[in-house]
Amino acid sequence: MKVNEIKEEPRIDVGVVTSKEIAFCLHKAAFLEVYRSTKAKKLICEDKILLPEGEYSAKVENGRLSLYYGVQTLLQAGHRYRFVALEETGQEAFFSLHEVRIGIDFHWDRTQEQCFVGELHLQMDENSVIAINRLPLEDYLLSVIASEMSAHAGLELLRAHAIISRSWLLAQGLGKHLQPQAKTTEQKNVCGYDTESEHIRWYERDAHLLFDVCADDHCQRYQGLQQATTPQVKEALRSTRGMVLAYQGEICDARFYKCCGGLSEHFESCWSDSPKAYLKSIYDHAPTRAKAQDLRNEAQARAFILSSPPAFCNTRNQEVLQQVLNDYDQETADFYRWNVHYDVDELSAIVRERSGIDFGRIQALIPVQRGASARLVKLKIVGEKRSLIVGKELEIRKFLSRTHLYSSAFVVDECRDPKGNLTGFNLQGAGWGHGVGLCQIGAAMMSEQGYQHKEILQHYYPQAQLLQLY
Repeated sequence: MKVNEIKEEPRIDVGVVTSKEIAFCLHKAAFLEVYRSTKAKKLICEDKILLPEGEYSAKVENGRLSLYYGVQTLLQAGHRYRFVALEETGQEAFFSLHEVRIGIDFHWDRTQEQCFVGELHLQMDENSVIAINRLPLEDYLLSVIASEMSAHAGLELLRAHAIISRSWLLAQGLGKHLQPQAKTTEQKNVCGYDTESEHIRWYERDAHLLFDVCADDHCQRYQGLQQATTPQVKEALRSTRGMVLAYQGEICDARFYKCCGGLSEHFESCWSDSPKAYLKSIYDHAPTRAKAQDLRNEAQARAFILSSPPAFCNTRNQEVLQQVLNDYDQETADFYRWNVHYDVDELSAIVRERSGIDFGRIQALIPVQRGASARLVKLKIVGEKRSLIVGKELEIRKFLSRTHLYSSAFVVDECRDPKGNLTGFNLQGAGWGHGVGLCQIGAAMMSEQGYQHKEILQHYYPQAQLLQLY
């Protein structure tokens, strides 16, 4: 999106949860508007009802959205319900959603109860219900920057993250889901190609067609009010209101992740083969004259991954880690360098389950192509029944774990018994996440060491400039 397209703070629709049945609580009396979808895919308001506070649930029955107040049936009509608080709630919760799933398919997958301000929309999508939170962008960011890390993080880190979260969201473009052609929850924006010898996939992040962004790691973590109560979070938003990163008149697609492992990665190693000047590989430490390593070279990549070179994100500083990592993130203790072991049968089963391809017993994992940070872009999986080159980084991480590997920057060592028979594979890796853009743990250490938010952004997004939109 171009910087001159936004003159004032927009309102956004956040898809929080999709389920067969959604249970929620209204903390304030509310107006309920009932909408019906026409053949032209337009929503028409058919009724407006005053509802008391209390426990509610919704599910699809007989092609319509049913609403229950406790066990009492209130409505069995309409395709979308809009709940608006009768009185302004300020920063007090208007509604809570029960059993919200977070970290979907990652190793921190779990459910939470979450509280929200703004409007609650319940949208029917085939046989499921989607809970959508509509609210001003800056209110959304209050939760995002505290959900992506701890609400007690350093002020300069929070300022930097407010700017990149705002930039990323606006760069995607808002309101696509309001177009008449929007029909289903998601447009599976899976890109790539298949040949006899290769299976290459990458996943774009503009897949939602009934809301602007989702509330989980696919887009940005948005976990409600309970994450956003500290003074420094509010100050970070107040002092950066309307500010974004831009490059050549476009708002930057400012990606981020947990830990680079020493070097960040080029955009094109993870997504489309369209380089972005501000998403280039950088060393995650202060400027140095040391000769750059070519980690696309297998020998140099192995030496790098098996070592522990200095970097902002190479830290065991628990005080800083507790500021930047939420409770469930702190369950991941080894993020700079990590190790995973599989026996042959276990890995063969995982690859078959996750890929849907029967390779037979896995015989070898062979690096084919690495990016600038040593992350694998292509990996050859050799099995008894077939062999296939897999890419890009997220597909590799998906195929080799029941959740996702921490990153695709890893080396493989085969394990053999005394007779030389293959018994397993040992994966030693670096970093946590795709590695493109801002390294959250590295940025936290920069903030701790006295770097200002502008310096942090300049470090991770070279060639990007800071602009005020509103």
